[in-house]
Amino acid sequence: MRYTRTQAGKLYFSTTTVIVTEFVKMSTCLCIIFIQKGGNVKEYLNYLWHGIVTEARDTFKLAIPSGIYTIQNNLLFVAVSNLSAATFQVSYQLKILTTALFCVLLLGKRLVKMQWLALLLLFVGVAIVQIQPSDPTKAAQEKTSQSQSAYTGMVAVLVSCISSGFAGVYFEKILKGSSASLWLRNVQLGLFGVFFGLIGMWMKDGDDIMEKGFFFGYTKYVWTVIGLQAFGGLLVAVVVKYADNILKGFATSLSIIISTVVSVYLFGFTINLQFCVGAGLVLIAIFTYSQPQPKPAPLAETLPNGKQREVSKV
Repeated sequence: MRYTRTQAGKLYFSTTTVIVTEFVKMSTCLCIIFIQKGGNVKEYLNYLWHGIVTEARDTFKLAIPSGIYTIQNNLLFVAVSNLSAATFQVSYQLKILTTALFCVLLLGKRLVKMQWLALLLLFVGVAIVQIQPSDPTKAAQEKTSQSQSAYTGMVAVLVSCISSGFAGVYFEKILKGSSASLWLRNVQLGLFGVFFGLIGMWMKDGDDIMEKGFFFGYTKYVWTVIGLQAFGGLLVAVVVKYADNILKGFATSLSIIISTVVSVYLFGFTINLQFCVGAGLVLIAIFTYSQPQPKPAPLAETLPNGKQREVSKV
């Protein structure tokens, strides 16, 4: 994504890629549902009609997180256009902090002391990475052809993290209160996502798109970004379902390392001590937060003979 937003030449409209990404993701989920229904067209159509139209009230619950996700996806392009890929990848981990806070506020989840410590380390680590010398563009020594603003990029990251945290927790709350499959939920999200994406596209780039075309500036690299965004989003859902937090921590840490290494070779990004310390704290925070937490000790009552027996907590 960073590469496609910093090269000279025809620059594509990021608002159109958000729409195409949602369409690809929704189409993929529709195919998965069709396979799950054994290729039975009648059963497949009845399932979609019941899940989307008959249960319209349930469907419209997805409008809120879908609208927030659309805003977030557009902001990610703003952020990655103004921050180096490595700095963006580290800073975007603040979504762990915002998600945890919204879990506490909306779901009543309790965090142990080590998790609060991990969130504090995460915040400090991101802050260290973001505190740049007086000339951040020169200090980063990134070879790009587009002007960029570290302040704009960081604001976009912060808003993205807040929106990601709220939308994710809200979506989880909806999933827990419904028997609908994850794939159907993604179809519902996609329907609203395309709708809100079209509104955002028209407001931001409507005149230019009318003049130059919807797919203006699209290259094989832009299509690669769309594929990574669409299938990566679905892959996250699979990881959440089949993997544990430790594996997710490994994956997140590996993505930060890969982004940093590739940025060095692709953009000439300079890794300094400040970045290493900040990124290191973020990696430690990710692993600390994702560690399995001990279960609370069972309640016990004392019997007449002085012995204790375990009792269930109601």
